[in-house]
Amino acid sequence: MIQKLDNSKCKLLLSQNYIGQLSYIFNDRPYIVPITYFYDALQNAIIGYSGKGHKIRALRINRDVAVGVYEVDSVNNWKSVLVQGSYREFEGSTAKINLHKFSEGVKEIISNKEGKNLKYISEFSSKIYKEGPPIVFKIDIEDIIGKERKYI
Repeated sequence: MIQKLDNSKCKLLLSQNYIGQLSYIFNDRPYIVPITYFYDALQNAIIGYSGKGHKIRALRINRDVAVGVYEVDSVNNWKSVLVQGSYREFEGSTAKINLHKFSEGVKEIISNKEGKNLKYISEFSSKIYKEGPPIVFKIDIEDIIGKERKYI
């Protein structure tokens, strides 16, 4: 049976994961890319970072985005959350603070889920920036919905 997840269960799923699918529009065409993220419950926002490229150019033009997060054990046992929100970039010391929060948060989730104790962001993110510092961003959550299927 497929049923809706309440708001608290949606946020729990976000907080226990760190990989999602970011959806955005560029030149009237939809795009979906995987992202590493951290759900910041205090800001009710998703924090991420990226190098300058197609995604950042697109998000600066159209700030409306969606993020999908999934836990799939089988075709009959899964949970999914869809977040809709607005993209915003951090700058200066605020960017550094949020990149640190992102890094510490993701490391904690990986430790809890996978039993790995990581020290550096490079251990879970392969991004290398030759063009300067990364773009640190957040997605302010405007709407959140979730569903689950449990086969008993």
